Amino acid sequence: MTQQNFFPLEQSVFQNLEHAPSLKGFILPFKSKRAMSDFGQMCLSLRTQLIHLAEFNILAQTKSYPFAILPVQLALQTTGAGTAFLRWRTMDRSKMGVWLWQELLNKVPIHLIADLYAIEKQRITLNMQISLLHTMMRQANECALKMEQAQQCYEARLPQNKENT
Repeated sequence: MTQQNFFPLEQSVFQNLEHAPSLKGFILPFKSKRAMSDFGQMCLSLRTQLIHLAEFNILAQTKSYPFAILPVQLALQTTGAGTAFLRWRTMDRSKMGVWLWQELLNKVPIHLIADLYAIEKQRITLNMQISLLHTMMRQANECALKMEQAQQCYEARLPQNKENT
């Protein structure tokens, strides 16, 4: 079975994202609040770029023929935490979940199976990447706040800040 209608993201698309340090760069000493905040901003930027790819590359393809006529569609769902994920849902938005894709796979013509499989693999991958970046961003921001609190405690204890030592 050959893919004819859906084209997964290639490595070159990811290379066009902001050139961020590799994961090796994640294991750093992070000696300041600023370094931690910068890392959080980098994660936010990459997460935003991945959501943009999901919306304007993946969803754009799934909204065209032949996917547009299917009873189940891929949609971008924004969460209360401010991020977004690709989800399968019915056209009337009454049901959501991967089980809809599983049912759809059993009902579509054979020539669409490879495309739907490629879409699902792309959905899983992008959702994982978005989730990881969101978590790292949140953790970096929390750690930056903790570093600031630690610095305030440290500076308050220094002799020049106290009359009694």
